[in-house]
Amino acid sequence: LSILLSLLVPAHTTRSPDCGGILTPSGLRYLAEVSKPHAESVLRQDLMAPPAPDPSPVSPRSRNQIISVKVDEFSLTLVPDAGMRLSIEVDLGITSAPTTTKEMRLSILADLHVEMNPEENLELVTSDCKPSLEEVQSTEEMDRSAPHKSSGSDVDKQINVEKICLEVSKLLLFPNERLMSLAAPFPITPSCQVQYLPLAAPMYSEQGIIISLQTTFQVAGTVIPLPVSPVPFSMPEPAKSSPSHLILAFSEHFYTSLFSALEESGALNVSLLSSLTTATLAERITQMGSLFQEDLPVVLQAVTRSSPHVVLEEDKATVKLFLTAQIGAGSSLFQSFLSVNVDVTARLHLSVADTRMIISVAAIEDIELSLAASDVGPVLATLLEELFLPTIREEVPAQINAVLRQGVFLPHIASFTYTDVNITIHKDYVLVPCNLQLEARTG
Repeated sequence: LSILLSLLVPAHTTRSPDCGGILTPSGLRYLAEVSKPHAESVLRQDLMAPPAPDPSPVSPRSRNQIISVKVDEFSLTLVPDAGMRLSIEVDLGITSAPTTTKEMRLSILADLHVEMNPEENLELVTSDCKPSLEEVQSTEEMDRSAPHKSSGSDVDKQINVEKICLEVSKLLLFPNERLMSLAAPFPITPSCQVQYLPLAAPMYSEQGIIISLQTTFQVAGTVIPLPVSPVPFSMPEPAKSSPSHLILAFSEHFYTSLFSALEESGALNVSLLSSLTTATLAERITQMGSLFQEDLPVVLQAVTRSSPHVVLEEDKATVKLFLTAQIGAGSSLFQSFLSVNVDVTARLHLSVADTRMIISVAAIEDIELSLAASDVGPVLATLLEELFLPTIREEVPAQINAVLRQGVFLPHIASFTYTDVNITIHKDYVLVPCNLQLEARTG
């Protein structure tokens, strides 16, 4: 029912997948569809280029010229446990004399698969390619019998079918430059980046092409160690064929790692301005009066005291934040008088815009306050909550959402964006079925 991506992982145990994706048969069909005009353009350029001057004396009558190239069929299908099959049918219009034109059919059948090269980048490789060329119709031979292949022999030399086979993968719109773009680092905040690294060559099942990825996060250019995942992530395979082009899956560990990276970068450390002042606090905490002679605004400087933790359940995602808030006064010279531990459990809302996942704190479900240290004597928990809960409840989500508002780039290849996204949250993982859309070229 599921394919364990951990089976794909090389022997070193430090690397294990925390997300992945399945490119479905309908996704392959879409890639073939958008590649067709590109393939026609490349073939037209290759086949209609003027031939190199031939030093041997050849009668002008035998000089062939390709005057039209039209890709009639371009399909990409899945071969389970092996790879992909590319099938191309090209109609060629050929003239060998002013009065003689003939139509020929170039057929290419190629087997492709994706390998991991020594640089650990994914690479599209052709394992087999069978070209054939046959004559379909000729103005001189309209009254003769069925198509035959022998008449193409002089055209064969000009077409150089072997060269086309050598570069057949370039007829697709996602050649190796695009596959390499999958592993490019993407910014989350000015100092924090995310990178998705393929762990092995993809697997091919009836449901699609399955790829396992490991996320790494960099803070100020340095890869940070992340919490160890308690269990290897399994890429959930759909029980039946999906209408979506692509299904992305992200483990609970992925989201916990993301928040840990934000914590490491200091992005979750927030300064919260309270509506209270030292004078209003002195009315409730008598020792305040002796600390501050003038009336100053009260500020909460919250820093993380341990790594956040994300929990995924059916239709629900929550993040647990563990903060310590120094409560004090003064803008230029901050003077703390209370230290409070703040544990926040908040609902997360997930959506996708283009190729980014927008994560936001939707609602706070639970807050626990406990006194850690005090310069103004003992303060009851109920009083702490009464004084500081409103500020924390309002300001913590607002400031975290400001950090996350740009979104987190999803694994994607250059020039394609995601549409028709439908996010479903399950226990331990999030599924993101979506369709691919080729972005219109600008300029």
